[in-house]
Amino acid sequence: MDRIRIRGGNELNGTIAISGAKNATLPLMIASLLTDDTLTLENVPHLADVEQLIRILGNHGVDYAVSGKRLNQSRAGGRTIHFTARTIVDTTAPYELVSKMRASFWVIGPLLARCHKARVSLPGGCAIGTRPVDLFIEGLQALGATIDIDSGYVVAEAKGGLVGNRYRFPKVSVGATHVMLMAASLAKGETVIENAAREPEIADLAACLNAMGARIEGAGTSTITIQGVDALSGARHRVLPDRIETGTYAMAVAMTGGDVTLQNTSVELLESALDTLRQAGAGIEAVPDGIRVTRNGNGIQPVDVMTDPYPGFPTDLQAQFMALMTRANGTARITETIFENRFMHVQELARLGARISLSGQVATVEGVSRLAGAPVMATDLRASVSLVIAGLAAEGETTVNRVYHLDRGFERLEEKLGACGAEIERISG
Repeated sequence: MDRIRIRGGNELNGTIAISGAKNATLPLMIASLLTDDTLTLENVPHLADVEQLIRILGNHGVDYAVSGKRLNQSRAGGRTIHFTARTIVDTTAPYELVSKMRASFWVIGPLLARCHKARVSLPGGCAIGTRPVDLFIEGLQALGATIDIDSGYVVAEAKGGLVGNRYRFPKVSVGATHVMLMAASLAKGETVIENAAREPEIADLAACLNAMGARIEGAGTSTITIQGVDALSGARHRVLPDRIETGTYAMAVAMTGGDVTLQNTSVELLESALDTLRQAGAGIEAVPDGIRVTRNGNGIQPVDVMTDPYPGFPTDLQAQFMALMTRANGTARITETIFENRFMHVQELARLGARISLSGQVATVEGVSRLAGAPVMATDLRASVSLVIAGLAAEGETTVNRVYHLDRGFERLEEKLGACGAEIERISG
């Protein structure tokens, strides 16, 4: 099993190209189920989750082709992949596939919209919380679907097709908003989604669906209106930059000091997190085609944060920010409001010398003057990269085990950091 070894203490200086967003790519790929034409996605990142979803979509009959790289085109530019669901050969998403990737449950929306039936395994829990599917089910029921739970499967049917309706989510859900957008695009009549998620990835999916012929207004706000159409066509769409990768590397620079330009991204994607970094002492500057991140020798200031749905501070950056606060000149409090079990990285950070105490959903981080390298174990995707950030500043050698979590969401992380001066390598086997 691969490991990442880091010898800490080096500043980061240089340029890092930001990849296409994983959290946008996955629903865009699933949207290919809505049409028998070809959906072409540009800037698709090289990630384990993307490869797994390709296999899952293949189970439903989706063919794919990857365009070859042009001369001098770097891998950092992402891939162009063509998805064609000419015929849906199977409307069942089995447990053995859904259990490997929670987002694969989202196929229930397009399958129900296009084929009027779907049988999808319940995804179960995961390391950072249970994340129930009630909101998905209630939303689809509002569009006229009949849904039963049978032997661990959600069995959905919409005889005659889905019908538009007004539905208000009782709580904000990014995944359920994705599913409702896709399902309502082929429903009869108008659908109004209230208390919708506002993340940039929602607006990106809506832009792609509109390019396919959907009629969606308001994506990116809390109220989205969809006029259903009879069919969708193919389209070509470029995946937006990964704001979580952007924030992660910005926090790495804030942790180590240095001067790094993050290319192919923008400040507008994560203003809340970048404002928090400014308060912590980092310099954040919008530059052409990117963001310049710097930190001088004045140290890291403690900042209290609370995770919140967009445009608030992202839960997907909570672990990384906690790593940064372990070296703050004072005490910071981090409150997690999205997932009930997203503090498992605390014990691993403590192995490096961090002082963190937990009380319910609040972590109190007392900054220390030094961290010391040690072997640590990744528990999930974001927790794993928080250990990398801590290791970049720790004295001596840090080994991060179980880095397959990293490969799910970070493209060529050790290569990108190494090019900026980090002493970091992947050890296979």
